[in-house]
Amino acid sequence: MSQDPSAASGPSSEPSGTEETLEAAASTPVRLLLVDDEPGLRTAVKAYLEDEGFAVTTANDGEEGWTAAQAQMPDVVITDVMMPRCDGYGLLKRLRADERLGGTPVIFLTAKGMTADRIAGFQAGADDYIPKPFDPDELVARVRNVVRRQERLLAEAARFADADIGAMARQITEIRSMLGGGGASGAGGSARKPVTDVKLDFTPREASVLQLVAEGMMNKEIARRLETSIRNVEKYVSRLFIKTGTASRTELVRFALEHGLVD
Repeated sequence: MSQDPSAASGPSSEPSGTEETLEAAASTPVRLLLVDDEPGLRTAVKAYLEDEGFAVTTANDGEEGWTAAQAQMPDVVITDVMMPRCDGYGLLKRLRADERLGGTPVIFLTAKGMTADRIAGFQAGADDYIPKPFDPDELVARVRNVVRRQERLLAEAARFADADIGAMARQITEIRSMLGGGGASGAGGSARKPVTDVKLDFTPREASVLQLVAEGMMNKEIARRLETSIRNVEKYVSRLFIKTGTASRTELVRFALEHGLVD
C-alpha cells in the first residue's frame, strides 16, 4: 500500500495546526461517505481509504447515500454521478439544500471525463471531480485537500469569532441594560420599553439564530448548538441583516431587543 506523498514530505505552506487536527488523530478519523453502484469498486476503494486512516461508510446509490448522510453527518461525500434511483447530481442537490449538510464537501467520482461534464459538476456545487479510472493515491490526496480547505474555513471563522466575542458580549450587556430597568431613554430618565408591533417574516431557523446571536454566541457556537454548518449560520445571519435593515451584529441585537423579538 503506497503512502500519500503529502504525509511524508514534511512541512508545507498550509497552517500547521490545521493539518494536525485532521485524519492523523486516530481518535477522530475523517468520516467519508462513499456512494457508488459498482460493488467491486466500492469494496476496493473503501478498503484503500480505511488503510489510509479514514472512517468509511458506503451506499449503493443516491437514495441510500442521502439516508446515510443524514444519519452519519460525514466530513466528505465521494459519489458517482451515473447511478439508479438518485444520481450524483440529485444527491448533491439534496445535500446543498439541507441545513445540516449544506456545507459538506462533495467529490464527484465518475467515468465521465469530458470538460463539459466537469464544468457541469462544478456548476452544480461539487468541490472536486475525479474521472474514472483513477489512481487511489490521487483520490486520497484530493480528499485530504478538501478536508484541509474545510478546516481552514472553520479555523478562520473561529479565529475572527474569538476576537470579537468579548466586545460583542459587552455590547449586548450594555444594550440590555439600556433597554431594561437600568437604562435611560432620554432626559426624563425612564426606561425604554420594547416595541412589539413590528412583524417580520422569520423562518423558525432564522428566529433560533437571532435568539442565539442575542445571547452573545458567535457563528461557530451557533452552528454547534443547531447542528448545522458555519456556512449555513452565516447565510441566516445575512438574511436577518436584510430583513431587519441592519448592517452588523450589534445593530441586529439592538433591533431585536428594542422590538421584543428575542428574550
